Amino acid sequence: MMTLGGVFVLILILLSISALFSAAETALTAASRGRMHQLEKDGDKAAGRVNRLIGDRESMIGAVLLGYNLINILSSALATEFIGKVVPGAWGVVLATAVMTALVLVFVEVLPKTLAITRPDDVARGLSAFVLFFVKLLDPIVDAIQWIVRRTLNLFGVSIDMKADVFAAHEEIRGAVEFHHEGGSIESRDRRMLGAVLDLSEMDVSEVMVHRKAIAMLDADLSPRELVAAAMNAPHTRMPLFKDDPENIVGVIHARDLLKAVAAKGGRADELDVAAIARQPWFIPETTNLKDQLSAFLRAKNPLALVVDEYGALQGLVTLEDILEEIVGEIEDEYDMPVQGVRRQADGSVAVNGQVTIRDLNRAMDWDLPDDDWVTVAGLVIHEAQTIPEPGQTFIFHGHRFQVMRRQKNQITSLRVSAPLEDAGEAAGT
Repeated sequence: MMTLGGVFVLILILLSISALFSAAETALTAASRGRMHQLEKDGDKAAGRVNRLIGDRESMIGAVLLGYNLINILSSALATEFIGKVVPGAWGVVLATAVMTALVLVFVEVLPKTLAITRPDDVARGLSAFVLFFVKLLDPIVDAIQWIVRRTLNLFGVSIDMKADVFAAHEEIRGAVEFHHEGGSIESRDRRMLGAVLDLSEMDVSEVMVHRKAIAMLDADLSPRELVAAAMNAPHTRMPLFKDDPENIVGVIHARDLLKAVAAKGGRADELDVAAIARQPWFIPETTNLKDQLSAFLRAKNPLALVVDEYGALQGLVTLEDILEEIVGEIEDEYDMPVQGVRRQADGSVAVNGQVTIRDLNRAMDWDLPDDDWVTVAGLVIHEAQTIPEPGQTFIFHGHRFQVMRRQKNQITSLRVSAPLEDAGEAAGT
């Protein structure tokens, strides 16, 4: 027979083990998977055990809860017997319940979980071997419990899928960025850059491309000397080469290739064979997302692609720089031109060409107009107005006043957009 002192010591040992289970549950669910992954790559064995446990979260939680409840129930039964010998009868049971509740609440729940939530990564690594041992030991029982749980949930039409959700992971990262930004540890610029990286897979090249009407092209029918002069005066080093019709792209000219060819001819530009200098054009569908196209640019080592629709008609041009600017913002050098078609007015409004993209206007003015449905400012106005407005009509939406200045046939060519309004009402037309 175990003495009263022995029972008391056994209860303390059981509560200590229960406290370890409690801390492990909190730490393993709060540990940073990113940091654990990096530590494992650096050779940290404890982090590797944590990743194994988190990778099979269902088994880990099942083993921890099973061990935790078994030990708490056993310690409560022993405490009832121990105190019942000192205070017999119903009062002994009441006293045992009160004492165990206080001990479990303070030393098994609050204290270990507070420590675990304060330093989850360190606690998780420290208790990983302890938890892994019990996961293996209790695995058959946990499997049986999981089988019962799954079958019970299936009766109510609930299916448990433990596969990783990529979109949930993205939202978790985005939420972490927003949380740290609000806390002041991530600057606004860094927040926008990190968010833009996550958005790449949700955007198509058609949203960032240069529209075909704005592409600087070279005419293959020009004389070699005229073509060299046009290339030298152009704001870009790579330009599409068209034959007869701007829609008929036959190549891409690189200014460096032209200069090399001119140098090889001793400066005699009229002797150039432009067709031989031109590189093969690269055509991509307008539905290609930015993440895939960024990878394609890096693999092909070609930073320019021509965007076509489902019928093969030219829609625009996209470059590696266009995609990078979605992440880091406008990249300018000494040859870059300011945004064409955007002119600031004295009253704070902006005169905008209808074909200016919403993205360019947002960047130029640091605004946040939506560009999910339409690419150009004119397209946004038509989308919101649900009609092709007449010159002079004014609309208020998305916190700005849009006034149509000029229209050519069915195309809005010029607008005036106000600075953000302090009290913008619903979309309205006059």
